Amino acid sequence: MKKILYSLFLALIAANIQAQTQIDTLRHEVLLETDSGNIRIQLYNETPLHRDNFLRLVRSGAYDGVLFHRVIKDFMIQTGDMGSKTAKPGQALGDTPESYSLPAEIHYPELLHRRGAVAAAREGDDVNPKRESSASQFYIVWGIRFSDGQLDWAQERLNAHTDSTVQMTPEVRRIYKEVGGTPHLDGQYTVFGQVLEGMDVVEHIQQQPVDANDRPLTDVHVRKASVLK
Repeated sequence: MKKILYSLFLALIAANIQAQTQIDTLRHEVLLETDSGNIRIQLYNETPLHRDNFLRLVRSGAYDGVLFHRVIKDFMIQTGDMGSKTAKPGQALGDTPESYSLPAEIHYPELLHRRGAVAAAREGDDVNPKRESSASQFYIVWGIRFSDGQLDWAQERLNAHTDSTVQMTPEVRRIYKEVGGTPHLDGQYTVFGQVLEGMDVVEHIQQQPVDANDRPLTDVHVRKASVLK
C-alpha cells in the first residue's frame, strides 16, 4: 500500500510540474480589429509587467476606439493614447496624461525591434532616465531591411545612446538585413510582443498620408481589442 501511495504521490508531482510548465510556456495572444484589418499579436512572458498590464487594458475595453495617432512610413505605427477616442480632426495627440508608468523590461538581444515587434512607447531620456514605459501607448515596428553600411550607422547611434552597452551580434545583423526593423531603438524601449498575423495591415497603415504631427489624415481606429488565449 505504501508503494502504491508513493507512486501516486510521484505521479501527482509530475502532473503538477507538467501543468506549471504549460502555464509558463503559454503565450497570450491579442487581436486588434482595426479599420484597415486585423492584427494578431503574441505577448512575451519575458516581460510579465508589460504583458499583464496590456492584457488588463485589453480586457477592460480600454483600447476600443483609440486611433493610430502617430504613423511614420518605413518606421512604425503607434496607438494607445486614450485621449484619441474623442479627438477632433487635426488635433495633436500623444500627450494625454497617464496615472502610472511601467518599469523597463528590456531583454536584448533576445527581444529585438525586428519587423512586427510590439514595444512600449515612453517619454525621452531627458525626463525619463530609467526608460519607464507608457501605461498604454505602444507601437508596432515596420522599419526597413538594412545594408551593412546602414547597420554600421545604427551601431554608432546605439553606442551614443547606450554608452556602447548594446552591441549587434552577427545574428542580430542578419535579422535586420533579412527581416528588417529598427535596430537603433534596441536596448532603450521595452519590446513585449510580436505580430503573428496582419503585417499586411501594418504595412497599409504605415503608408497612410499624415499631417505635420504624423497623425493620419484619415483616422485609423482600433475598433476592438480582445484576448484570444
